[in-house]
Amino acid sequence: MVTEINPDALAIAKELDEERARGKLRGPLHGLPILIKNNIATKDRMNNTAGSWSLRGAKVPRDSTVAAKLRKAGAIVLGKSNLSQWANNRSINSSNGWSAYGGQTYGAYYPNQDPSGSSSGSAVASSLGLAFGSLGTETDGSILSPSELNNIVGIKPTVGLTSRSLVIPFSEHQDSVGPMARTVKDAAYILQAIAGPDQYDNYTSAIPWASNSTKYSVPDYVAACQFDALRGKRIGVPSNAIGTRTPSSANLYDAFEAALIVLKNAGAIIVENTNYTAYDAYLTSRARSIVLGADFGPNLAAYLAQLTYNPNNVTNLADITKFTQTFSLEDYPNRDTVAFDVMLTLNFTNTSPEFWAAYQEDLYLGGPGGILGALDTYNLDAVVLPTSYSPSISAIIGAPVITVPMGAHLANTTVEKSTRGLVESAPNIPFGLSFAGRKWSEKLLVGLGYAFEQRTMIREKVKPYLTPSVEIEDVLGAKVQRKDMQDEVRA
Repeated sequence: MVTEINPDALAIAKELDEERARGKLRGPLHGLPILIKNNIATKDRMNNTAGSWSLRGAKVPRDSTVAAKLRKAGAIVLGKSNLSQWANNRSINSSNGWSAYGGQTYGAYYPNQDPSGSSSGSAVASSLGLAFGSLGTETDGSILSPSELNNIVGIKPTVGLTSRSLVIPFSEHQDSVGPMARTVKDAAYILQAIAGPDQYDNYTSAIPWASNSTKYSVPDYVAACQFDALRGKRIGVPSNAIGTRTPSSANLYDAFEAALIVLKNAGAIIVENTNYTAYDAYLTSRARSIVLGADFGPNLAAYLAQLTYNPNNVTNLADITKFTQTFSLEDYPNRDTVAFDVMLTLNFTNTSPEFWAAYQEDLYLGGPGGILGALDTYNLDAVVLPTSYSPSISAIIGAPVITVPMGAHLANTTVEKSTRGLVESAPNIPFGLSFAGRKWSEKLLVGLGYAFEQRTMIREKVKPYLTPSVEIEDVLGAKVQRKDMQDEVRA
């Protein structure tokens, strides 16, 4: 689940401890270890590969902006977490959590569990407590889905709230970097550190609280964590986007109905059947795939052009595809390149009329015909739905969602496996509850998620089938003990 550990982590930790001893405190993250997904660049001795051997050894001109902000806040960038290769954008016959560079990540709640993706390693590592929290990226479900299946909190921010500069892209119109952590408040601390405008990502210029000013204050996402945050809030239930109860999904629906009762008891006004009017059209639309396919090629080429050292001289999608098909460790053709192949056949890019028409269709299906229409029509603060149904409508318009643990599958759940043997359904595999809202409504959503979390504490009730048993002293052994003895002598 972790592709590499920062070789400078201990030295950085020592420096931060010395700063604290001198009375300098950078903030709540000072000295805390955070893992970042292996598509978020750092200018240090770690690689940034998106799971591909083609980018091993490549160098970037600077830290990605989100990594730089974590360092400024005093966090230790502990290492890189594994992902579904190219953010689930290479194969149609691969598996969640697998990359050629990082191997297969498994969830911790059932043997051989599908961890979901693409921020698989970030989710599993956060759930097991291998770091305070982690960063993931989402295009459509890549933070929310692995967060729910690994019993943690995930925040997928508004596109533009967090910089994507020097993050290996999928789609500039849908990509977002967000926190993944064991509690809402922990995730809020991380979001607090990474949110804000960036000269290298023009989408961040749309942030309303930072526009027309060189001085700005990030909304206090941590202060939003209030027990009474649900009181008086109008929360919609978009029934037609939730599907229907089946024998295999009854456990999920029962948990969702119980969650609605919790929300009511917390003072929320639950508005039923706040349906998305264009949902049927959304289900048959090809606009999303057109937007993502047209974005990826030029967005990827723009990232590759920034590399200061490119050992395999890959400069575009065609180069990446050729490398993947000819380098043995990429496991081709056992895992295909169909996603790449399809995008290479497009005869237009994201500056073409065909793209613009598809993007406008997305904005309607997710906007007036989707979540924004429901919020306006019923005067809602947010909508609530099981996390498995929450990502896509918000994704196509770049709107935010938070997922919080809601429960887990019961002991009588039938075990179901994917074609590659990962367990997709089984007893004890977790699921989540999502709150979704308008763009830039993260502070509200954090509060709603926190108020639900504090009344249920589901994470404490759903336990992984395995937990880490190795502590740092077990790894470093006598070296740490000798240092402790030396410190005692000096004292």
